[in-house]
Amino acid sequence: MRRFAAYILLALSHITLNAQVGDRRTDFAVGVTGGGVMNTMTFQPSIKQDMLFGPTFGVAARYISEKYFTCICGLVGEVNYTQLGWKENIENSTDTYHRTIPYIQIPLMMQLGWGRERKGCKFVFEAGPQFGYALNYTEHKSEPFTMDHRPNNITEQYGMDIDNKVDYGITAGLGIEHSSSIGHFILGARYYYGLGDIFDNSKKGFFGRSAHGTISLKLTYLFDIVRTKTADTPQPTTGSR
Repeated sequence: MRRFAAYILLALSHITLNAQVGDRRTDFAVGVTGGGVMNTMTFQPSIKQDMLFGPTFGVAARYISEKYFTCICGLVGEVNYTQLGWKENIENSTDTYHRTIPYIQIPLMMQLGWGRERKGCKFVFEAGPQFGYALNYTEHKSEPFTMDHRPNNITEQYGMDIDNKVDYGITAGLGIEHSSSIGHFILGARYYYGLGDIFDNSKKGFFGRSAHGTISLKLTYLFDIVRTKTADTPQPTTGSR
């Protein structure tokens, strides 16, 4: 899975960066982004969980490089604060437990769009690598906390420090962008597949897998810094003398 994802990303990056057979663009826009995430962790051995909800917000930048036939090609980068973690589903017990892990995340994605460049809507697809750094973590558990009735009798995660604060993986998503005279509004959904583990996955560690899986829903606002004149751009009219 990891090797296949790496091949796909390499191919998409090569197309975006090197293909210049379409109409050249030099559009650059910056702005803000925010929304919510639903996160679970893939553990081996497994831990039964519910979705953990958290906020995400940050800054974004986009560079559009060309329009190839009807496809508008560009690159998107963000720096986000995102709250991840996991929430355990503990049946037949009064215990409750969830752990919040705030991250600084940096997704670097290619973006493909189909539709209007100016004053209209277009459909967008984004995909690329994402990197993150865990700032800290907080455990939230009920009192008293008995640690009874756990599936597979797994309790090693309680109080366990994060071994790997650096996180990395693949993110991809779909969205709708509306462009107007005041900027670009993008409503999008993404999925993040974590390739790194937060706990030690060596023979000395207990968990062989401990990676994030995140669904996010975000609204992004971008305003143009540099904009190429295109067929969609209204041209000034000149009167006859």
